[in-house]
Amino acid sequence: MTGRRWLDRLLQEWLLLVFAVLALVLALLDPQPAAAWRRWLQVPTLAGLTGLLVAIQGIRDSGLVQHAAAVLVARTHSLRTLGLLLVTGTAVLSMALTNDVSLFLLVPLTVAIGGMSNLPVLRMVVLEALAVNAGSTLSPIGNPQNLLLWQHGGLSFLQFAWAMLPAAMVMFTLVAALTWAWLPHDRVALAPEALDRRAVRGGLATLSLGALAAMVVLMEYGQALSGAALLLAVFALVARRSLARLDWLLLLTFAVIFLSLGHLAELPQVHGLLARVDFGQPLHLYLAGILASQLISNVPATVLLLEHARDPVGLAVAVNVGGFGAAIGSLANLIALRLARQPQGLRQLHRVSIPFLLTCAPLVYLVWRWLG
Repeated sequence: MTGRRWLDRLLQEWLLLVFAVLALVLALLDPQPAAAWRRWLQVPTLAGLTGLLVAIQGIRDSGLVQHAAAVLVARTHSLRTLGLLLVTGTAVLSMALTNDVSLFLLVPLTVAIGGMSNLPVLRMVVLEALAVNAGSTLSPIGNPQNLLLWQHGGLSFLQFAWAMLPAAMVMFTLVAALTWAWLPHDRVALAPEALDRRAVRGGLATLSLGALAAMVVLMEYGQALSGAALLLAVFALVARRSLARLDWLLLLTFAVIFLSLGHLAELPQVHGLLARVDFGQPLHLYLAGILASQLISNVPATVLLLEHARDPVGLAVAVNVGGFGAAIGSLANLIALRLARQPQGLRQLHRVSIPFLLTCAPLVYLVWRWLG
């Protein structure tokens, strides 16, 4: 890619530019030592994303996703049934493999299915973004905020999951109902001319699946940086074309988001504002978690509110609900849209996710307080 094309593409990355400007403004107004910037950058998280992107790009290039999509479409007759199957699979995977990993697996599959059938891809990807927020809510390892709060709260795995069950049930029920109502009541129409009849590249598929599994395990044991370095080295030797097609600007976007929002969350003015709120009141904690997530994403919001919250489960419910609404509420939303690469994706997400938040938030609170 020439320098001119890189510049043109960079100018289209408005999210990257907005947060880069925010990071620069904060750096000028509130200078901080290098150690603070390293902390905000969240290198292990970025390394994990890099490794996952490498593995998924290899799976895409192997033709395995396209083959799996053809098999799934051939065995499903209704678009609504297919949609519920994808939404349920996304939610279940997010409980065990985290919300990001499940999207890395399911969104490329969804795009491939849409390329060979009449499945509305953008609608489906928006539903999958909602589904990972719902599914990952239940599991202590489903997303970064749950992992942090689970360890902080001192609950067992099952105790945490049981405490989160009412909220997760409401969320997933709403996602399933939306899936059934929003997808067309049509049969799956397969377009034979759109089928990719090339043979699966078995070597690349095996390497990439192994790389994905290894990366998930290494991330679980805190070795994301080593795992990403290993995958980059291996793919540079045996699958250089896949490495060249990697979405490097997505990684750069997340880097500036981490830097800017991490800095913003630690401003003295922000902490002064929080000191005035009575977080002992469940409703105050709930609303603060949702609002903070809408402004700075739910993982930074968790870090920001952790020292003020007396109830880690209450905070977990709040920030997971806060993953709905604005796209920035959960970084999983941005990953889903970026993997799908559909026109008007951000606008479509907000058309659905904001009303979803306004419906979901009061219902979750009522059920959580009633059963909690």
